[in-house]
Amino acid sequence: MLPRPFFEPEHDEFRTQVRRFIAQRIVPFHLAWERQGCVPREIWQAAGAIGMLCCTVPQQWGGPEADYLYAVVALEEMAYAHAPGPGFAVHSEMVTPYVVNFASPEQKRRWLPRLVSGDAIAAVAMTEPGAGSDLRGIQARATRTSTGWRLSGQKVFISNGQLADVFVVAAKAGNDPSALSLFVVDAALPGVKRGKRLDKMGQHAQDTSEIFFEEVQLAEGDILGSEGDGMQFLMHGLARERLTICIICQARAEAAFSDTVKYVSDRHAFGQTIAQLQNTRFVLASVKADLVAGRSLVDRLIEMYRAGVLDQTTAAAGKLWVTEMLGRSADACLQLHGGWGYMTEYNISRVYADARVERIAGGTSEIMKEIIARGIWPQT
Repeated sequence: MLPRPFFEPEHDEFRTQVRRFIAQRIVPFHLAWERQGCVPREIWQAAGAIGMLCCTVPQQWGGPEADYLYAVVALEEMAYAHAPGPGFAVHSEMVTPYVVNFASPEQKRRWLPRLVSGDAIAAVAMTEPGAGSDLRGIQARATRTSTGWRLSGQKVFISNGQLADVFVVAAKAGNDPSALSLFVVDAALPGVKRGKRLDKMGQHAQDTSEIFFEEVQLAEGDILGSEGDGMQFLMHGLARERLTICIICQARAEAAFSDTVKYVSDRHAFGQTIAQLQNTRFVLASVKADLVAGRSLVDRLIEMYRAGVLDQTTAAAGKLWVTEMLGRSADACLQLHGGWGYMTEYNISRVYADARVERIAGGTSEIMKEIIARGIWPQT
């Protein structure tokens, strides 16, 4: 694959440590976790102990304050190992940044050290039964009380929902029916109820749940920023969220390709290895070309994010292309496995099923196209 000169020796050392941890503590148990539908809490604490969680959280709040490339390493290694079960990416890259960037000092002191260590698990509660990509359709509402807020609403498709100790929740608040606000909600509060763990097409070890908030009493300080800041904060976080998805999908496609090259090199048909058949060679050549293009794109997006110039349109374009690429790469690689590719004992079967949600989560491919189009025609 292409050279990646932004990684320094210390990043490579961290990668070796993370890879060893995943090989010893995650890979041998992942299939069992898929059957259970969730992972044990202890794996979060073990990951926190080696610095895999919340890599960029400032030292002031109990974090390692490492540069963003450490987070990239953690994301990639989980994807290379075909281990989407532990929802570390959601916890570290899609929830914790809201607390770091927008929470009060009191909330930061309360939650960030525990999120870094893995003693607390985070989830983001945005999607509702009637509101997915259109966040303005959210019906959850927080009304003012004499001491803070009273939150009610239903959320669905919440990753880490069964395990989470804290939720960042999007809800309408105040008098403006269109204005969103974000709240930090302790999962132990009365009125926070977990629904069923949802039975999904893929990513079976990552628990995904319904969550209900029934007259949950929140303090004034549980709101992030001020009333009505929610949409602004969400837009701020979406570039990093979509970059996270790009990083994972690119690494997962590379791992699927590597697995397939090994399989076709060992598997015989018609008196020769499958790798010697022209169709196999051409199919994998096309996949490799996609991977080279994807690696160039994703690494450029990483550089833009580190420089603080990754805009919404570019992040959306990256998310659209890389997730679609993973889907077609997984399909091509599964086909080369023949009937064995349909068996869940082979990684490619799980890659194929797991990949399908990436074109939906974090904004559907159709929404990504709309965002890109608005960048072309800003007034429409």
